[in-house]
Amino acid sequence: MDAPILALTRKRAGAPGLDGVAADNMRQLAQLRWIAVAGQTATILVVHFGMGVPLPMGWMLGAALLLGLANLGASLALPRHRVRTVEIMLALLLDMGTLTFQLYLSGGAGNPFVSLYLLQVVLGAILLPPASAAILATVTALCYGLLTWHYEPLVLPDGLLSESADLFAIGRWISFVLVAALLVRFITRISRNLRAHEAYLADLRQHAAEEEGIVRMGLFASGAAHELGTPLGSLAVILADWRRMPAIAHDPELSIEVAEMQGEVQRCKAIVSDILHSAGQPRSEPLERMEAAAFLADAAEDWAAIHAQVPFAYVDATLGTAAIVVDPALRQAVWNMLDNAAEASPAGVALEAMIEGDMLAIAVSDHGPGFATAALATVGKLYQSTKGPGHGLGLFLATNVARRLGGRLEARNLAGGGAEVRLVLPLAAGNG
Repeated sequence: MDAPILALTRKRAGAPGLDGVAADNMRQLAQLRWIAVAGQTATILVVHFGMGVPLPMGWMLGAALLLGLANLGASLALPRHRVRTVEIMLALLLDMGTLTFQLYLSGGAGNPFVSLYLLQVVLGAILLPPASAAILATVTALCYGLLTWHYEPLVLPDGLLSESADLFAIGRWISFVLVAALLVRFITRISRNLRAHEAYLADLRQHAAEEEGIVRMGLFASGAAHELGTPLGSLAVILADWRRMPAIAHDPELSIEVAEMQGEVQRCKAIVSDILHSAGQPRSEPLERMEAAAFLADAAEDWAAIHAQVPFAYVDATLGTAAIVVDPALRQAVWNMLDNAAEASPAGVALEAMIEGDMLAIAVSDHGPGFATAALATVGKLYQSTKGPGHGLGLFLATNVARRLGGRLEARNLAGGGAEVRLVLPLAAGNG
C-alpha cells in the first residue's frame, strides 16, 4: 500500500478526542491498580513476616498477582482498543472484588483498610453515568455488609494482643491518609481530562460554526458570480464596439485605455468562472503532492505579475526538494496573505519559505503599522478585522485551508515594525 500523502494529522496538545477522555481515565485507573498491587503485596508481607500475624499467603499474594496480570493485559491492549464506559465500570468492579477477597481473608469489615472502598465509590461517581455509579455503590455496600458477618478473623500473636487497639488506630489513620492522597491525585488528573474534553468539544463547535460560515459565503459567492456574468458580458461587448469607433481607433491613448479595460473585464470574467467552477467541485476532491519550491515560485510569480506596482521579494533558499500537500485553495490562501500585506504596506512585502523540522513555514511580512494587540488574538477568525464589517475573510479562509491540511496560521508584530503572518504546513510523507 502506498504511503499516505499527508503524513501528519495532529491533534492540538491537551485536547483529546471523543474517545480520548475514556482512554486517559482508564490509564489513570491502571496506574491506581499498580499502586494497589504494590500496596497489597507490601502490606501482606509486612503483616505476615514483620508482625508475625499468620495470613493465607498463597491466596492473598495470588490475588494480587492475578490483579497485576489483568492490569498488564489491559495496559497493553489500551492503545489499540476503544475504551467504553462499561469497561471502566468492570475495571472498578474488578478492583473492588479483589479488595473484598483480600479483606475477607484478613479480618473482614474490622480490617482498617476497609475504607479503601470509598476510593472505588468516589471514582465511580466521577467516571460513570448515574445508573452505573448507583450499581457500583450498591455492590460496594453489599460487599461491606457481607464482610461484617462472613470473614476469616485475624489471629494476633500474644505479643500484639495488648497493643491491638493502638495498631488498629494506626491502621485506620494510614488507610485514611492513603485514600485522601489517592483521591486528590487521581481526581485532579481526571478533572483535567474532563476539562480538556470540554475544551475539545468547544473547539469542534467553533469549527462547525466556521464551516457553516464558509458554506454561506460559498453560496453567496456562487450566486453573485452567476449574476455578474451578464453585466460583464455586456461590458465586454460595449468595449469591443468602442474600440472599433473611429474616434477611439485613431486615438492611440484612448485605444490603450480601452484595451486595458478589456483586459480587466476579461480578468473579472475569469475570476467569476473560477468561482463557479470551484463551487461545482466536490468537497472530497483529491489532494496533490507538489514540491514546495515549485508551487510557491509559481504562486509568487503570478501574484507579482498582477501587483506590479507593489515592491515584492521572495526567498526560498532552504526548501530543496521538500514536498507538501497542495489543496486547490492553498494558492488563494497565500495570495490572500500577500493581498493583506500589500494593503497594509504599499511600500513593499516579502514572501519567505523555510523548513522547520517536519513543517514548512510560509511567512509573509510587511512594513505597515502591524496588528493591534487585541487583534492578534483574533487573527484568522471570521469577520475579525480592523477594516470594518465584511472584512477579515482572507486570513479566515487561509486559516481553514491550513487546518484542512493539518497546519496552522500564526501572526505576530515584528520588532523593527510591520507584521508577519505565517502559514505552517506539514511536509508530505517521504521528505528526507
